Amino acid sequence: MTVRTHISLFILFFCKLMVNRVCYYTCLMPTFVLRMIPCVMTLLSTKNQMGENHHRQVFDVAVNVPPQGGSKCYDDDGRLKRTGNVWTASAHIITAVIGSGVLSLAWATAQLGWIAGPTVLFLFSFVTYYTSSLLATCYRTGDPDTGKRNYTYMDAVRSNLGGFQVKVCGAIQYLNLFGVAIGYTIASSISMMAIERSNCFHSKGDNSPCRVSSNPYMIAFGAIEIVFSQIPDFDQISWLSIVAAVMSFTYSTIGLGLGVGKVAESGKIKGSLTGITIGTVSGTHVVTETQKIWRSFQALGAIAFAYSYSLILIEIQDTVKSPPAEHKTMKKATLLSVAVTTVFYMLCGCFGYAAFGDLSPGNLLTGFGFYNPYWLLDIANAAIVIHLIGAYQVYCQPLFAFVEKTASEWYPDSIFIAREVTIPIPGYKPMKLSIFRLIWRSIFVIITTVVSMLLPFFNDIVGILGALGFWPLTVYFPVEMYIAQKKIPKWSSRWICLQILSMACLIISIAAGVGSFAGVLSDLKVYKPFKTSY
Repeated sequence: MTVRTHISLFILFFCKLMVNRVCYYTCLMPTFVLRMIPCVMTLLSTKNQMGENHHRQVFDVAVNVPPQGGSKCYDDDGRLKRTGNVWTASAHIITAVIGSGVLSLAWATAQLGWIAGPTVLFLFSFVTYYTSSLLATCYRTGDPDTGKRNYTYMDAVRSNLGGFQVKVCGAIQYLNLFGVAIGYTIASSISMMAIERSNCFHSKGDNSPCRVSSNPYMIAFGAIEIVFSQIPDFDQISWLSIVAAVMSFTYSTIGLGLGVGKVAESGKIKGSLTGITIGTVSGTHVVTETQKIWRSFQALGAIAFAYSYSLILIEIQDTVKSPPAEHKTMKKATLLSVAVTTVFYMLCGCFGYAAFGDLSPGNLLTGFGFYNPYWLLDIANAAIVIHLIGAYQVYCQPLFAFVEKTASEWYPDSIFIAREVTIPIPGYKPMKLSIFRLIWRSIFVIITTVVSMLLPFFNDIVGILGALGFWPLTVYFPVEMYIAQKKIPKWSSRWICLQILSMACLIISIAAGVGSFAGVLSDLKVYKPFKTSY
């Protein structure tokens, strides 16, 4: 059997193992339900005793239930006992981090070379771990062990910094989420096209042109997201998130396995110490000295995007039980998960670069450095599409909730905003569909789809998103909140060190942003709107 056959069998075994684990945890569900019955009964009893004055707050457990610090069923904020630990928190982080960003790491490593590429990956992992540890300390305001809990990233910023910085954080956060929606639309369409092209190459030969337009696939993805976006809130898409997580590990492992197989089959390690060679033909461009600089900066943004998860770290920490203190558990989980992620990223980036050298594709599974086994490529790209369908909703639901909450506060008496239509579904409970939610969420998806069709540049968009979100959300706000939390004096040695770290990351983010925008401008020179094909 060939090396690729061995790799294919290994990947199939991994996928089967993942399915078995899901089934295993499903089997444990009845035991979990039985253990939760006393807590649920206590909760119902407490709510019945609260009287009719609070009937409008039935679903807000934190408001309705008095603090039960010593209770077996409640935490100190009146919510049901949290059960998370180091392992569950690590799993959540790894699931959140390992996504479509891993597909561009071979390309990023190719721009930087064998010395700078792995070094930059390691440095980003260290900065991410350090600033995440600072952010974990800010989960509680005041005392990190007993202070008031912050349930979201924005809550932490509001409690520790307040004022204008909350608005700035919100603007950056929601702009980043909008950009992620565009990036995911582009990535999914490329993967859908890759499936069609893979089958074309298989039937007509590797040298066939097999040109495919991206527009129909972007429209199809947008139509699917319009349907899924009608799911009312984040709590009701947990099943979609689980499926997306399994798909993420599936295609990442396939990409890594194919890279290892190609290196083993050729017996050569491609690439150079300084990265892509000037004069290399890349797509429709010949790499010049100036382009090499811009592409190196863009690679920084791609790597930063791959490590973006700070926005959900507080939410993950809010699932962790205490004692021990949540921030202590979270620091261990962050160390473990960042270490695992970095090893995985090093393998994907380095083996991809070793396999293709200067010609490393911008998207490892769609650039067609691989042609066979074509069915395995189809599985990987189908997994990418399924993952991005779920990830789109996971990232956009906070934005949906923010707009709808703001609209209801501004227009509390609006019939248009409050009106819901009941739609009967045979065999299921009737679905309540909000007219406002239907219209505004559909418009949002349509806008992201149109922008994606206008700017279908995967690596450029990934670089811009990494540059936009890395410094403010991963470095600046965690550092400033930590300084405020610990009351670190200005101009003290610790304060100076933290500011130097922040400024260094700001410079890197600016460079990544400039390089990515330069890439967009370069691509626009030969681009015709709505006529993109691969």
